[in-house]
Amino acid sequence: MSSRTSLTLPILAGLWILIVAGLAILQPSAMALSTVTTVLQFSTLLALVSLGQAMVILGGGAGIDLSVGGTVSLVAIIAMLLDTAGVPSFLLPVVCLVAGTLLGLVNGILVTRLRLLPLIATLGTFYVYSGTALAITGGSAIGGAPAYLLPWGRGTLAGFPLPFVTLVLPLFVLAVLLLRYTAWGRWIYAFGFNERSARLVGIPVDRARFIAYGFSGLMAGLAALVSLAWLGSARPNIGQNLELTSLTAVMLGGVAIFGGRGGLVGVLAAVLLLVTLQTGLLQLNVNTIWQVGIIGALLILVLLVDNIRMIRRTA
Repeated sequence: MSSRTSLTLPILAGLWILIVAGLAILQPSAMALSTVTTVLQFSTLLALVSLGQAMVILGGGAGIDLSVGGTVSLVAIIAMLLDTAGVPSFLLPVVCLVAGTLLGLVNGILVTRLRLLPLIATLGTFYVYSGTALAITGGSAIGGAPAYLLPWGRGTLAGFPLPFVTLVLPLFVLAVLLLRYTAWGRWIYAFGFNERSARLVGIPVDRARFIAYGFSGLMAGLAALVSLAWLGSARPNIGQNLELTSLTAVMLGGVAIFGGRGGLVGVLAAVLLLVTLQTGLLQLNVNTIWQVGIIGALLILVLLVDNIRMIRRTA
């Protein structure tokens, strides 16, 4: 785990330096404090869903959560609908957390109880969640987010967005500690690396994997809350492409696609790299369609590299 992470971080740092250097040459006006704030603001949503995605993938069993984008969108819509229906505004964060967790646990039930392939199960729930968000709203945003959330969602501390400082950094630190020093964290790595052996020694694989999907939903719910506090409205497409980008961040961050290997520090570094790349492409007026294509190409490249590593390891 540590050797993989130690190799990943210098590579990501080198790529980040190349991107920043290229941006400085091609678009010098982009090198401002406001750009850093923008990168970190956009990184907040991606970092949260990537953290949940990483936990699912680390657990192996072909684990993946393609529903994260749909979960973010649907949770934001549900929260605002309940708020406009008269639910006390101070409960909105609780609504986001509970709704996100429940949607994540639906994936857990499909995978651990009904034994559906995670790729198919979460792809199906992605369409259900995102489609429901669009159907409810007709594609329109729902405004009127509680005013008390806006100073936090839009505030900064020395140029760092408050949600990034108060949510992303503490949660990544907590998750690293959970993986290293708790039984659940050790179980994740154990059955991610060899599920059959883990079951033979008595590790409750299904229960731990069920919790991992719930955790992924919880992180998506937090991302929905941040989007409400930042934008001041619930947008049915706010989670668009988060499933692809979060998967790329996890793979690029050093987590093995088959689970059991990798760390979370590299995932956060990969998130910052990807958002810096996307921001740079926007500054250069590159069409968003090309941006999605570049992210997809990065994902294929990372999977190819990981496959080569596996072949060399078994040779």
